[in-house]
Amino acid sequence: MAGAEGAQPQQHHPCSICMEPMAPAAAHRGGAACAHAFCRACLSGHVRAKLESGGGGGGAVVRCPDASCAAALDPELCRGALPPEVFERWCRALCESLFLGARRTYCPFPDCSEMMVADDDGGGAEECVTQSECQGCRRLFCARCGVPWHAGVSCEEFARLGEGERAREDLLLVEAAREGNWKRCPRCRFYVEKSSGCLHITCRCGFEFCYGCGGQWGITHCSCSTAFEM
Repeated sequence: MAGAEGAQPQQHHPCSICMEPMAPAAAHRGGAACAHAFCRACLSGHVRAKLESGGGGGGAVVRCPDASCAAALDPELCRGALPPEVFERWCRALCESLFLGARRTYCPFPDCSEMMVADDDGGGAEECVTQSECQGCRRLFCARCGVPWHAGVSCEEFARLGEGERAREDLLLVEAAREGNWKRCPRCRFYVEKSSGCLHITCRCGFEFCYGCGGQWGITHCSCSTAFEM
């Protein structure tokens, strides 16, 4: 009985980047229209470098590194060679590239940062959508201010607040001040509530001002012509 023929040895092909021979099972093809194959390390390094440098279509379209090939690599075909974070970053870049020219906004919560297209026509701040719901985490945020939703406080009021006055408890205080018609000392920004008496207010910091217009109180002060803003 004739002996069985020996198994044919696998044919190794060189990686198109490092030129090291690869077994067929270790070769990764990056695109249906590309005939080049790469080893895992080289393909992963090439894609990561393009994403970090922003090259090739704004960092979204990654092309074959061979100078004679202009084919774009397919993320799904490359997925098996890429670390999960590189694949996800590439997909995000491709998604964002679909909305070039559109006004984009991002969820302000650090544990989400979902990218969304702003639902307005770019007609100016007064036409900008404010209260929005993130499509990812479903939490409310202000698309105009780029912060978690400041319930009870307008965008104009929020803009006037200092960086240390924008916590949730601070916004509740601003809302209560507006409802109670409280005023703020022009010097120290402390809230003051007048229950009775004239408009002459002496703040705890010693500054004297008018409760009606917010102007500094003095011998020349006789009437109020403008409303005092918080």
